[in-house]
This record gives sequence, C-alpha cells and structure tokens, in this order.
Amino acid sequence: MRFVFGIAAVALAACQSPAVVSAIPGPPPGNTPSPAEVIAASKPEEWRRLDPENTVYMDFPNGRVIIELAPEFAPKHVANIRALSREGYFANGAVTRVQDNFVTQWAQAADPARPPKLGVEKLNAEFTLPRNAPVPFDVLPDPDTFAPEVGFSNGLYAARDGEKVWLAHCYGMVGAGRENDENSGGGTELYTIIGQSPRALDRQLTVLGKVVQGMEILAAFPRGTGDVGFYKTPAEYHRYADMKLAADVPEAQRTNLETMRTDSASFQTLVNGRRWRKDDFYTKPVGRIGLCNITVPVRVVK
Repeated sequence: MRFVFGIAAVALAACQSPAVVSAIPGPPPGNTPSPAEVIAASKPEEWRRLDPENTVYMDFPNGRVIIELAPEFAPKHVANIRALSREGYFANGAVTRVQDNFVTQWAQAADPARPPKLGVEKLNAEFTLPRNAPVPFDVLPDPDTFAPEVGFSNGLYAARDGEKVWLAHCYGMVGAGRENDENSGGGTELYTIIGQSPRALDRQLTVLGKVVQGMEILAAFPRGTGDVGFYKTPAEYHRYADMKLAADVPEAQRTNLETMRTDSASFQTLVNGRRWRKDDFYTKPVGRIGLCNITVPVRVVK
C-alpha cells in the first residue's frame, strides 16, 4: 500500500486558550558557549541512556540509522513496530520516497508484498494525549506559532494546549504514513522530516519517535521524481537490511547512545546559548528560539 500525504491537503488545527509560561531567560554575559563546550562541562546524571526495547536500527550500506521510539505517545503503534520487526516484516526494506524539503519515507517494499503475521497494517490514530497524561513536559518559554506551549518530553519535540499534548513535526521526527482515513496507518510505512518543519501536520498523523543518529543518511538520498517525491521504479529504491530492535541485536553489535536530559541545567544552558547566540560571527543576538531550531545532544557511550 502506498501512503501519500501532502502539505496542501493538511489543515491547521486551531489552538486552544493560551497557557501561562515562564519568562524567557536573559542573555548570558559575554560570548555564549558552544554546544561542544556545554556538553564537555555537563555531568553524567544529566544524560539518559536509550532503552534497547525502544530503539530501532536500520542498517544501510553506508551506515546505521537509529530511531528512538515513543511508547508513551503512541503505545499501539510502537508495539506494532516491535511485532513487525520481530517477525521480519521489514527485512530488505527500502526508502521509496524522498520529497525535497519535506520527508524521506520507507516501507517493506517487497514484491509481492508480505502481509504481516504478528503485526497489523492498520491501527486507530494516536495523535494526542490528554494534557494531564503522566508524561514529562519541559516547557520552552519562547512563543510558538502552532501551539500555546511547546517543549520537550523525554527529549522529543512536543506541544500542548489547554486540553491535549502531542509530538511535533520537527526535523528528524518519525511518523506513520497513512491515506486520507486517519485510521489507515499502523507503522508499516514510516517517514521522517528532512526539511523545514511542517508543523501543520501536528495532530494530523501519528508521530511515534525520532531519528537520533543517521539523519545525514536519510536526508541525502536523491529526490524522487514521481508524484510527491516517490521513486518511479524499484530500481531507484535505497535498501536497508532490516528494522531491528536494539534489544534483538547482539550487544557487541549495538550502538549504545545516551541523550542529554531536557530537564537538566546543561540543556537549559545550551538552549539559552542558542537563543542569545553571540560569538565572532553572530554579533546580533535574537533573544528568541523556535522549538524546531533546538537540537538535543546525543552521544555514543561505551
């Protein structure tokens, strides 16, 4: 099944009444620290190891793409991806669509298609959670065009209004492709954002994770020349070996990662340094930062 969605077809959902957020911190004195300097000065407890049960590997000929899943926001989709992975559904899959400044999309890409055995093709959409759901939310005080409040939930870009909380379509976020029926996706086809953040897609598709390593691979494939960036023939596909849970990969073959906690003092220092960036090149600090302009640091650990 070929899932297609486009920018023009998506309507922006109206935001609810604005929430009260904290004041934006003032500029630090002098030049702002670089991310490398903030990372070097951070403490071990300000980092969080990725859970192998919620980490997916896609091994391409030129490197490994690593995705952290978000079971708190899309539990049924994440469980389905685990089941599909463990049954071998994604073996010898392929990137089938690359639309410039929009998405890279991948699927099983088998001919003939192999139907799921343990997983399923379709699930009910998981667009939002109630605002009072037990998920962390580290608020970013800067104004946002698409939501009254934005921030991070376990390192994932997130937004909320007076009633709901959801994951946002920033660079590297991963979602489930679907057709017009909002319940026509399930995780058998996935996409990641490779261009300017199409936040109008928020609450229109199920977002279920984020690429934490390997975006340089997914963003560099040749653009498809078919409709909305699909490749015209299977010969143009870019194959990956499989989509495997890290938990199912021998320890010696794993890539062990940790991500900076977005509730840490070091992360706040990093964000404020980007907000008020001032160095030999950046001489006019802005004093504001957009949610999708923030990169959460990730590093390899022994």
